[in-house]
Amino acid sequence: MNYDQIFDQAIDRLHAEGRYRVFIDIMRNKGAYPNARCFHGHNGPKPITVWCSNDYLAMGQHPDVIKAMEDALHDVGAGSGGTRNIGGNTHFHVELEQELAELHGKEGALLFTSGYVSNDATLSTLAKLLPGCVIFSDELNHASMIAGIRNSGCEKQVWRHNDLEHLEELLAAEDPETPKLIAFESVYSMDGDVAPIHGICDLAEKYNALTYIDEVHAVGMYGDHGGGISERDEAADRINIIEGTLGKAFGVMGGYIATDSKIIDVIRSYAPGFIFTTSLSPVLVAGVLASVRHLKSSSVERDAQQTNAALLKQIFRDAGLPVMDSTTHIVPLMVGDPVRAKKISDILLAEYGVYVQPINFPTVPRGTERLRFTPGPAHTEAMMHELAEALVEIWDRMDLELRKAA
Repeated sequence: MNYDQIFDQAIDRLHAEGRYRVFIDIMRNKGAYPNARCFHGHNGPKPITVWCSNDYLAMGQHPDVIKAMEDALHDVGAGSGGTRNIGGNTHFHVELEQELAELHGKEGALLFTSGYVSNDATLSTLAKLLPGCVIFSDELNHASMIAGIRNSGCEKQVWRHNDLEHLEELLAAEDPETPKLIAFESVYSMDGDVAPIHGICDLAEKYNALTYIDEVHAVGMYGDHGGGISERDEAADRINIIEGTLGKAFGVMGGYIATDSKIIDVIRSYAPGFIFTTSLSPVLVAGVLASVRHLKSSSVERDAQQTNAALLKQIFRDAGLPVMDSTTHIVPLMVGDPVRAKKISDILLAEYGVYVQPINFPTVPRGTERLRFTPGPAHTEAMMHELAEALVEIWDRMDLELRKAA
């Protein structure tokens, strides 16, 4: 058995398909975001503008967050000391869970080391405990949700994206006594569209199903207090389990669920992904705590982000660039080919100091490869016009078609 040959062939396939991933070596400049330095190449660091960060509101740069982390580091040290069951349950963790529960109007919350782990651990554990459970999964759900559903070993029904008629057709076909769980996202991060939450909840009530919503691309950014689309649409009280991340709009690291106390108790008692992993460092938790508290009372960052996202979409449309329709802060630019998407990304970085990663399969379906821009509060209108001009030049250079102005 030639193991090296098998591994080489696997990597060669990615190169041949044009979707081999390259991690760009960058360092953000504290207090100057979205400006950063890129160490990719042989000429030393060069200044760049970051356009693809999931630190959507630049809270990872916020003075309150940084101070809270510095204070915690000096007060309690770096690590948590173990799992939540063995020395890793600090007062910071308890406080943050209380804040997150209050944010979503739930009885409790439970922290995980990432959003991926919170989805995987919760979905797999919950479904195993419900005898004969069937999970109804939106076809565009994140890989972490798909992993959790697969690891549960239960039956899965995939419904067409945001298609309530198809969802009801599948629900109606099941035995009324069968435990059911509907799993979906609020904001789908590659297309930037939003789930019909109330319609899904109506069906859940009609067919006696539990609801599980992934709000990772919405918490912090929507609702008067940053509770996500479910807060904005006044639907949080209709959803059984709300899952979120602490590494995007809140700017640090981690994941969580917010739900009733009984489900919290079950997950913390049965989920291996929670029980057997070292808890988040109290330094990280202290930073998130400051971020959540700030965004509960401040809409400045949310408003600036929404304004800038709308402006960038309009600038792209006016320039004839193939911007996809989106009702959220996500600004996807369709390319439709992995090799071209990578080449555009490379030219932007090398010649224009613009950093945006290509999005390829399996993150998006083949043939829908794209560049995904995430303008934040600190991106300026001048930056947006410079970006659009660079993209138009590259589109022309590569003989790609621009759209005619309406």
